[in-house]
Amino acid sequence: MNEAPGRREPADATTVKPPMRDALVGAAFQLFLERGYEETTVDDIVALAGVGRRSFFRYFPSKEDVVFPDHERCLADMTAFLGEDAGTQDPVRRVCDAARLVLRMYAENPTFSVQRYRLTKKVPGLRAYELSVVWRYERALAEYLRGVSAGVRADTLRADVVAAAVVAAHNNALRSWLRSDGTGDAEVAVDKALGYVQRTFGATPAEPVREEAEGAVEADDAVRAEDVVVVVSRRGTPMWRVVREIESAFARD
Repeated sequence: MNEAPGRREPADATTVKPPMRDALVGAAFQLFLERGYEETTVDDIVALAGVGRRSFFRYFPSKEDVVFPDHERCLADMTAFLGEDAGTQDPVRRVCDAARLVLRMYAENPTFSVQRYRLTKKVPGLRAYELSVVWRYERALAEYLRGVSAGVRADTLRADVVAAAVVAAHNNALRSWLRSDGTGDAEVAVDKALGYVQRTFGATPAEPVREEAEGAVEADDAVRAEDVVVVVSRRGTPMWRVVREIESAFARD
């Protein structure tokens, strides 16, 4: 993450949320909801929060970053979590557990998460930004899997495939929960989705999903299956072209 203008943050800034940071996020989303994202400027945000521009850029390099204030912390937590494993746990189970850290970040504040989901759907630039964030999560999972595969060439491809499958399964269940306005048990839906990945690629079986929620999750799968979009592109394809293909697919819905 690039350093923002102004004073450098303390070493633990990714795990601590200063009140000013929260105030900036709250002010930004209040204005996004009232005026719209494109119509809101950084000057508007700092004016409502009662701080200066330097204070904003101490925490957020850009206006886009204030929409995703916790992803840097979550990515750091995920990387640390994966680094704690000495290879004694089934690697696929480990990356599934790492993906659950992202879910917990969303579930900490369902109202905020739903508001962000709705905003991101409306603003193409934010969708592109979100894709770049998702790619970084996927790379972290793949790097861990490559690290525990002892550098075998075949396992390198497998690491990329498994990481992509974990991210796709997690995001499919997460977005279903967000579309429901954050109602229901998000963990059950994600556990069910990740269970498919673990049973397909893992060395140990996935734990069963709680029975009382099974029917509700399956019903949601049936209703939302048509919302899944898969884009296949060659390695090295410019990100702008991939984003354009995804936006075109959603525009046809």
